[in-house]
Amino acid sequence: MITYQEARELLESMTRSESLLRHAYTVELVMRAYAAKLGENEEQWGITGLLHDADYEAHPDQHPNVIVGLLRERGEEEMAHAISAHYTKWGVPYNSLLDKALLACDEITGFIVACALIRPGRLQGLEAKSVVKRLGQKSFAASVDREEVRLGAEKFGVDLKEHISFIIGVLQQHQQELQLEPVGEQA
Repeated sequence: MITYQEARELLESMTRSESLLRHAYTVELVMRAYAAKLGENEEQWGITGLLHDADYEAHPDQHPNVIVGLLRERGEEEMAHAISAHYTKWGVPYNSLLDKALLACDEITGFIVACALIRPGRLQGLEAKSVVKRLGQKSFAASVDREEVRLGAEKFGVDLKEHISFIIGVLQQHQQELQLEPVGEQA
């Protein structure tokens, strides 16, 4: 299996944007937490989350085909398939729990970070009901596809509010390394 260090190097060779790197790390953390909760392979799920958008900045017109191809060359078919399916409009079937988890975690994790960034307390005190309310505001984080959020939770078989609460809890545990501490508390 591809090592975590190799995955980080691969991500960082194609991604320079701080916000895209933070997105990769947040999705990695959430995927690892779900793998632990569900008794799945934490390393595989984490690396899949880490690499899901690795080629987005360097190869936007070919995303996700570049990273999928690189993973397939390394024999990482499960990761490659999950990444090839992390947007429903691509029409790739959801064959495994890994596929469904990545779909469910991608858009909503980015949206939760966007919600946190506009709050002085960042993740502190952020509640699922506030995130759900923001989902209804189409002008807020307008690039987030609300239908993908809904379909992801549905395919993964989780209640959206519980899913959001779980993600917030995971991110709160890592707020310092993600630079999401409350304003005025950064070291």
